[in-house]
Amino acid sequence: MKNPLFALLAGLFLALPGYTRSPFPGAVPMVGYSTMKEVLPWAQTTKPAKVKFIYWNLNKPGNKFSTCEVTIQKEHANVARLVADQLVPGQRDEYQLYINSQLVKRPYRLTFRSQPLWQYRTDSPPFKFVTGSCTFINETKYDRAGGPYRGEYEIFNGIYLRNADFMLSLGDNTYLREADWNSRVGIYHRYTHSCPTEEMQPALASMHHGAIWNDHDYGPNDPGSPFWNKDIITGVFKLFWGNPDYYVIGKGGIAGTFFWNDNQFLLLNDRYLRTPRYRQDSNEGTILGKDRFEWLIDALTFDRASFRFAAIGSLVLNTTRVGEDYANDPGGREKLIEAIINSKARGVIFLDGDPHYTALSVLKVPGYCPLYDLMFSPLTAGVYGPKNENNLLTPPEKRVIERNYWVLEVSGPRTDRALVINIKNKGGKLLWKKEIRATDFG
Repeated sequence: MKNPLFALLAGLFLALPGYTRSPFPGAVPMVGYSTMKEVLPWAQTTKPAKVKFIYWNLNKPGNKFSTCEVTIQKEHANVARLVADQLVPGQRDEYQLYINSQLVKRPYRLTFRSQPLWQYRTDSPPFKFVTGSCTFINETKYDRAGGPYRGEYEIFNGIYLRNADFMLSLGDNTYLREADWNSRVGIYHRYTHSCPTEEMQPALASMHHGAIWNDHDYGPNDPGSPFWNKDIITGVFKLFWGNPDYYVIGKGGIAGTFFWNDNQFLLLNDRYLRTPRYRQDSNEGTILGKDRFEWLIDALTFDRASFRFAAIGSLVLNTTRVGEDYANDPGGREKLIEAIINSKARGVIFLDGDPHYTALSVLKVPGYCPLYDLMFSPLTAGVYGPKNENNLLTPPEKRVIERNYWVLEVSGPRTDRALVINIKNKGGKLLWKKEIRATDFG
């Protein structure tokens, strides 16, 4: 479904004097990670080509730089991952995509930013990020029979208008189907099918993006370690998403981490080593794997982070054994909470997707600071309310049963950082809001 306002603005832009339609209408630009000295611009084309980016500081438009030019091939899904490395910390740049030396014009602005150098100079600057999960883009000939599962793509227009620094996608970012997950060609096809969606493109091209996976963009429904194509899908995920690092412990999968200003983000991998449910029931299983579990606890102890966001596809604090919640591994859930408490980590907030409704859970631990679990879902997939669920940590009024996304804003001086959570519906209406202060964690 196309947004009328977005279509009108695009039409006005296309009518500007001197504007000509792109000779590569299917080319999709996106921006991946950001550091102080380099940024990852990304693009996919519909056929093999030579690709490069030209970029410049918004305050110095006459001083332009170029990435290297690469030739992309079909065997790598015609994807280009390049590096913009002529940057000054804290600057915003505009960029252009060139394919076969021809400028690819778009009816929206293409921008990225480098992270600021603030340490030992000022308080950490404020920033804003968007998050959500469960993006289904309909494709009738391969989807299951019945009515279309997807809806309300215009939610991405609202995300674009938030002007956030980055977006963190929390799994089910695309939905593999029976025709897709058994082959590299099928996986490429489905990942490629989502990118050109008109409503998504301005957000992809104007804010930085990182992601974790969940079951549907990893393989069949509810898969884990036994999934036969897990190494192929790992390679495809790394190709299509611009996280700053993967393989942080060298054991496969997509676990990684990054900082944005004074906040730590841990991107967890709850699929690659997840054991089947019967092993979890007998307390012999695992969701993260021993090495990743230990890495997570150690990483949470970094003492300069105001908030520590741990992104994972499975609900962590939910007390009810439904879906693929961590509660299905009660021994593992208890061990995880106990390890966090023993590590004395402060400001731990789990970010997770999957349940097809949105909720906030808070675990208050005697003698310790609270733990938060923010559950985001869905963006465009189907909406389902909790069934036969009595999560003791989530009051009913803190549930949202409609498509939505979250805008999280961090601001304030070093000694009193605040996180403001805003839940928006597809039209940008504020559904509810909550503030969490770093001082709440002691």
